[in-house]
Amino acid sequence: MSTRSTALHTDRYELTMLEAALRDGTAHRRCVFELFGRRLHGGRRFGVVAGTGRLLSLIADFRFGDDELKYLRDDRVVDAATLDFLAGYRFSGSITGYREGELYFPGSPVLTVEGTFAEAVVLETLALSVLNHDSAVATAAARMCIAAGERPVAEMGSRRAGEESAVAAARAAYITGFGATSNLEAGRRWGIPTMGTAAHAWTLLHDTEEDAFRSQVEALGTGTTLLVDTYDTRRGVELAIRVAGTDLGGVRIDSGDLTTVAAEVRAQLDELGAAATKITVTSDLDEYAIAALAASPVDSYGVGTSVVTGSGTPTAGMVYKLVARQAADGSWVGVAKASIDKASKGGRKAAFRTLEHGRATSELITVSDGFEQVDTPEEHANARPLQVPLVSGGEADAAYLGHAGVEAAREHHARVRGELPVRGLALSRSDPAIPTVYVDAER
Repeated sequence: MSTRSTALHTDRYELTMLEAALRDGTAHRRCVFELFGRRLHGGRRFGVVAGTGRLLSLIADFRFGDDELKYLRDDRVVDAATLDFLAGYRFSGSITGYREGELYFPGSPVLTVEGTFAEAVVLETLALSVLNHDSAVATAAARMCIAAGERPVAEMGSRRAGEESAVAAARAAYITGFGATSNLEAGRRWGIPTMGTAAHAWTLLHDTEEDAFRSQVEALGTGTTLLVDTYDTRRGVELAIRVAGTDLGGVRIDSGDLTTVAAEVRAQLDELGAAATKITVTSDLDEYAIAALAASPVDSYGVGTSVVTGSGTPTAGMVYKLVARQAADGSWVGVAKASIDKASKGGRKAAFRTLEHGRATSELITVSDGFEQVDTPEEHANARPLQVPLVSGGEADAAYLGHAGVEAAREHHARVRGELPVRGLALSRSDPAIPTVYVDAER
């Protein structure tokens, strides 16, 4: 556990609700909270769960130390009794949810938090801020990887995001198939391969483009990638091969009509005898631009702004709702909002993905009032259970944390994306790739 508390990464009303619940005696009622999305934003055909491993680590650091308590006291956020409760706060409940890297659809119970009202309600803001951001990035990144096919994609959008969201975005993109990131902190913290050579400033620093190329090759070897479009692309390619020889690792193109320029550069490289030199393209790529380059002689892509901002959908739009609670007599009650356009479905959920010939056909969700375990419905015996234990008795499962957790999420995503029906791979706006079907669990 780090020494940095995450306890104030929350909205004030979580603590004012806690104060009122401690006063009226409902704070210690057992509750089930559920994190889910009512719809897939942006007309996406699927979503990707990301951020789970980060969230589990942040919950471990959700502690109210002296500094946090002093702020709450000085700002008169809550009363003395609530401060006393927060001083000893430790989440001791359980969390189940979709594995990181899993696909989700409208209504999918991505995360289920079980515990007292007091210990579960205060996690709402933290859980949503992590999963909404990371899942939006992961979904966009997965679409880009689908568009790229077998060609590698690298994340290079740190300068278009906040310093911490940049690290989180690199992690989410890697989980869904990006091969590397330019962000060194993401490499250090999460074990993601890093990449990068030189920007246009490197060329502009030197008296001539040839001097810049020669210095880079001397420092990094002929396997490096030279940025050839600072001045004139055709001239840049000619100089690159003159300096590095036909064993040059690659050239990068960052401007112009990439379809046309890539074809011209490939032809020029081949004419110069550099048939093995790879072409990387960057320049404001998104999934649609990548798809448009499918027939072009491009070997890899670098994506920045679009991936770290969710390619136009910067949040997954998930919500965190109380869906079941114990009544005063100890019985379980399913609860739900009935607000227009914001209704939720009460009851504890168990989720399964039905498959036919290895392809997903539905998101099957069974609903019950309380804590009882729900088995796979008999008529769907081959359906794949989607939820796993993430936290038990307040302790996170180490399998989902750190470098190992990231690699496990990446491997899981690669497997489950293969279950998508063909229509789920399309980039155009449409309904979800599979329907969500609710059934009542047998009592």
